[in-house]
Amino acid sequence: MTRSLLYLSLMTSAMISCQCNEKAIPFEAQTPEQQSEFFIEENQRWARQEAKDIDNYIKRHKLKMTDSGTGLRYSIEEIGSGEKAKEGQVAVINFAVHLFDGTLCYSTDSIGEQEFRIGMADVESGLHEGIMLMRVGDKAKFILPSHLAHGIAGDRKKIPMRSPIIYDVELLALK
Repeated sequence: MTRSLLYLSLMTSAMISCQCNEKAIPFEAQTPEQQSEFFIEENQRWARQEAKDIDNYIKRHKLKMTDSGTGLRYSIEEIGSGEKAKEGQVAVINFAVHLFDGTLCYSTDSIGEQEFRIGMADVESGLHEGIMLMRVGDKAKFILPSHLAHGIAGDRKKIPMRSPIIYDVELLALK
């Protein structure tokens, strides 16, 4: 199912953005290498646009954030005094996840505190990365680009396809 969604979204995007000419080779007639190159270029174009959208969001909301180098933007808003998080520990967090339009997707209020093993659990890779920048007691804001959040497919519940998300998170404890 995911492959067909990927294919459909990329093909739709290609048809919309393509300036077709008579010499263009139909996608189906291209070699696997040409098709692969097309998908790589399309994903790079999408990632560049998403990075611009994130930068515009940060500017519009006058946020002071640091770019981790992977695309994660973060800001430690309150500094705690506890131990620094490390891979392999279990993090206990309070959180709220929003879309750029302000829609609240998930929060501690709706599903309770979240616990996960840092670097090993099935949560967004950007959340793992961000938590490792924190100490117990810290409160932070993370902006996860879609490739560090739910990717091309979204979460198929509340987070749409290719959506960057905003995490407001407090690291309560490490186990």
